[in-house]
Amino acid sequence: MNTFGTRLKFTSFGESHGKAVGCVIDGIPAGLKFDFDFLQAELDKRRPGLNKFATQRKESDEALVLSGVFDGICTGSPIAIVVYNENQHSKDYENIKDIFRPSHADFTYFHKYGVRDYRGGGRASARESVARVAAGAVAAMLLKEFDISVLSGVFGVGTCVSALKNEEFDFENASKSEIFALDTNLEEKFKEEILNARNAKDSVGASVFTRVKNLKKGLGEPLYDKLESKLAHALMGINAVKAVEIGEGINSSRLRASQNNDLMRDNTFLSNHSGGLQGGLSNGEDIELKTYFKPTPSIFLPQESSNLYGENVICELKGRHDPCVGVRGSVVVNAMVRLVVADCLLLHASANLANLKKIYGN
Repeated sequence: MNTFGTRLKFTSFGESHGKAVGCVIDGIPAGLKFDFDFLQAELDKRRPGLNKFATQRKESDEALVLSGVFDGICTGSPIAIVVYNENQHSKDYENIKDIFRPSHADFTYFHKYGVRDYRGGGRASARESVARVAAGAVAAMLLKEFDISVLSGVFGVGTCVSALKNEEFDFENASKSEIFALDTNLEEKFKEEILNARNAKDSVGASVFTRVKNLKKGLGEPLYDKLESKLAHALMGINAVKAVEIGEGINSSRLRASQNNDLMRDNTFLSNHSGGLQGGLSNGEDIELKTYFKPTPSIFLPQESSNLYGENVICELKGRHDPCVGVRGSVVVNAMVRLVVADCLLLHASANLANLKKIYGN
């Protein structure tokens, strides 16, 4: 589906080598101040071509807001944002127009739709994530009104993974780092891993940590729309994400309850093994997530594959690709978490009678 969200929805459109990508955001309350500079700054974080650790596709990624904002204030109508593509090299893909690239969506999209857009993956390209980051930036404007913040960064590249505890990750360093590194001691090693992969005409995976701060208690919808399931749904929908952990995650399966339970004293939690979520609802502690990206499948080594006619072929790619998609992917993770949290914030407004009476002044 091309639409995400329940109360706060966004629909993305566009292809990697089409004229533009963009989104329509519906559900933002009227009266919210719209921060154009913040929107552009967020898009700039995931913009390609900024350094040697990302694809060299040069895009300005300038956001144009077409509707839903008047005199710097959201009007309550749908907010449409478009970003025009400026640096497509479609000719780079002509030699593989009939070949399925290994581990890409080429094969599955063709068998689902019967249409082959070979230009950079078309709709399945990570270029679509521009729209997610734009929508996430608007969601962040709403969250700021409630002092809720979402922070993300990279804590592992390939087999080089930080041994720091969650509370030791350095988000200030990540905000200044070319690769959003959360561990200052490993940043150069992370960069080395990426460049080694690039120089070998290969790519490498990455691990991303996200923290949501100052979230209110009770956000989320129980049973089939738990906050943790909405988060997992959002993050697993990002290109190249293959796993998501919340709180202790996989490690909780190795523990006893006496080790994993979050005990309380004076109405305060003494630990956060649950990652800020209990029963699918926020418990007031920081939400903590880990997202794992596979290596970018676009590499410049000859690889065995098949073509549209079922023939065995060798796939040899040209073009410009991220040697570590998880680096810019961390910006997309941040955006999707913002969207989920903002959606839950709006849904919570009518969760009980007391909330409704506050709204209507009874």
